[in-house]
Amino acid sequence: MGIGTSIFLLAVGAILTFALDASVGGVNLDVVGWILMAAGLLGLVMTALVWGRRRQVVTTTEPVEYRRVEERRDIAPPL
Repeated sequence: MGIGTSIFLLAVGAILTFALDASVGGVNLDVVGWILMAAGLLGLVMTALVWGRRRQVVTTTEPVEYRRVEERRDIAPPL
C-alpha cells in the first residue's frame, strides 16, 4: 500500500467516524471508520519502513584495487 492510499484510507475513515451521523442497515459506520483509519495508519508505518530500508547507505571500508588493463592487438600484415 502506498502513501497516497494510506492517506486516503485515513481521510475516509475520519469522515465516516467524525463527520457522518447515519446508520446503514445494521452497520456501525463509526466502527468501519476506525477500522479504515487503523488500516491507513498501518499502511503508512509499513510504507515508511520499506522506504526507510531502501534509503540506507552501505559503505565498505575495503580499499579499492585499481588495475591497469592493456589491450594488445597483433595485426598481421596484408598478403
